[in-house]
Amino acid sequence: MSSTTQYRITHQTRYRYAAEVVHSHQLLHLVPRPTPYQQCLEFALQISPAPTHRRDAIDAFGNPVTRVEFQSPHRELLVRTDMQVEVHPRPSVPPEDSHGWERVADNLAYHGDWPSRANLDSCRFRHESAYVRVKRAFTDFGAACFAPGRPVLSCASDLMRTLHRELRYAPGETDVSTPLMEVLEKRHGVCQDFAHLMIACLRSRGLAARYVSGYLRVRPPETKPGAAAPLIGGGASHAWVAVYSPPFGWIELDPTNDVWVGTEHVAVAWGRDFGDVSPLHGIILGGGSHKLSVNVTVEPVTVG
Repeated sequence: MSSTTQYRITHQTRYRYAAEVVHSHQLLHLVPRPTPYQQCLEFALQISPAPTHRRDAIDAFGNPVTRVEFQSPHRELLVRTDMQVEVHPRPSVPPEDSHGWERVADNLAYHGDWPSRANLDSCRFRHESAYVRVKRAFTDFGAACFAPGRPVLSCASDLMRTLHRELRYAPGETDVSTPLMEVLEKRHGVCQDFAHLMIACLRSRGLAARYVSGYLRVRPPETKPGAAAPLIGGGASHAWVAVYSPPFGWIELDPTNDVWVGTEHVAVAWGRDFGDVSPLHGIILGGGSHKLSVNVTVEPVTVG
């Protein structure tokens, strides 16, 4: 899709607890962040039970966040967002015109000089994080993609294609606690695993990569011969990767679908990994076990 598109998006999360939650704090990443390629035109947040306290803020990565506190006992938590987002096409970027990957990695490394050769924001996404380790196994996995002197964006695009080919999309077979080495060994996972593994391969070579969470429009499969396969990862939050690619800046790639991110993706938040951008993340007192259900719908809007 190449033209500007608007989407009506609904994201509903429901927790049912085995016992009463007597006190709870929740951090919500649910408001799509403004970028040069998208604007959130409308947004409504419904929370039941009503929180005792609510505060809207911006986190350390520039994402809109909502902090809520519940002081009344409850057995169920329902959080629903309804939004309309406009997404614009991105300019075409020739991968072969990006800088060589060794040059990019060298500029991101610490040299003791000032100012830094790369901007400090990029350096935040170069190191290990809670869900992304830097290991030789990740360097080796992508070795064929990183020939000496090759442009960084060409390398990243090939790495995306390799991941898409080598990993099987398997909902329910992993969760956020599954170690990334296990994902690599068993070669299956969901979108957050694809994204984390691609980030690990890039950071293990000294490159900067960030985790992007958001939504994906999934179109019905085409019946015409030779038509592209439908995108996978809808019905819930989706995840992809942004790679620091001078001189173009951050370029977003979706390894789950082997596509460059365009007007079928809506970004909500980005950070070092899933832990920085989880849609709902909280601390509760009580509750016992719980059942979680999530439903996301992304529908195009006819404008004019």
